[in-house]
Amino acid sequence: MLTQVPFQLPEDNDAQRLFHGRSHLYDGFQHVAIDWLAPVVLITLYKKVNEAELRLLASKLASSIPEARSIQVQYRYLQQGPIEVIIGEDCAKTVVVENGLKYQITLGRAQNTGLFLDMKNGRQWVQQNAKGRRVLNLFSYTCAFSVAAIAGDAKSVFNIDMSRASLSTGRDNHRLNDHETSKVKFDSLNIFKSFGRINKNGPYDLLICDPPSFQKGSVDIERDYKKIIRRLPEFMNPDGLVMLCLNSPDLGTDFLMQTVDDECSDCQLIKELLPSKIFQNLVTQKGLKILIYAYKPII
Repeated sequence: MLTQVPFQLPEDNDAQRLFHGRSHLYDGFQHVAIDWLAPVVLITLYKKVNEAELRLLASKLASSIPEARSIQVQYRYLQQGPIEVIIGEDCAKTVVVENGLKYQITLGRAQNTGLFLDMKNGRQWVQQNAKGRRVLNLFSYTCAFSVAAIAGDAKSVFNIDMSRASLSTGRDNHRLNDHETSKVKFDSLNIFKSFGRINKNGPYDLLICDPPSFQKGSVDIERDYKKIIRRLPEFMNPDGLVMLCLNSPDLGTDFLMQTVDDECSDCQLIKELLPSKIFQNLVTQKGLKILIYAYKPII
């Protein structure tokens, strides 16, 4: 029964995951995720469920979280991942808070909402390590890393993504936080065809690379990650920091470490940055991977 999903209650009004079935810690619920995107509770389903059970779960969430004004469900197993309002208001947009920063959330227009909650610790690390640095943000999506970097007093940020719509949301995210946008640049580019342009705006002191695992016609990260890593000597200042992210269910940390060893031996591993505890996939190790390197060329 879906009503037996052991969701957490929100600790505060910050954006957060309340249940992560993909941790594989709860038998029978691997296909369910629940997020708090105030004032919306979003249930995400990765396979079809009993409709009556779904309605009961929605009612339980509504009664357990009185601050929720809308309970919605996203059917990720269907094409385009459509969203339906189960209880309450038809809330298609909201602004959420994380670590004191604001981000625009859009529900129902695209498969993703605009903020990947499993990357919270990554954004916090960027904010803590961006001061005075020139930042390159590859596959920037809605520029959440950029927001964190500017909040951390970065000297500048260069955001690159193929989606103009995502970059436009990124500008809005900076405006929401009253940031000085003259320090932020946005460019809609195919990264693999634009290395010269990236170099022209460098070198950089902090590089963030959070690529999709696969996008038809543009990205196959098992094939393509090495193309970026081998360019690090062109992109980076000595002693610069590199954050490499991987969210493929089929590739582990060992793939990323071996690719760095093969393509840029001047990178020294500093640490592995784990996601929040609720996202840690202790059974299959197929969740988010984040490695932090220092670029230290031998001169």
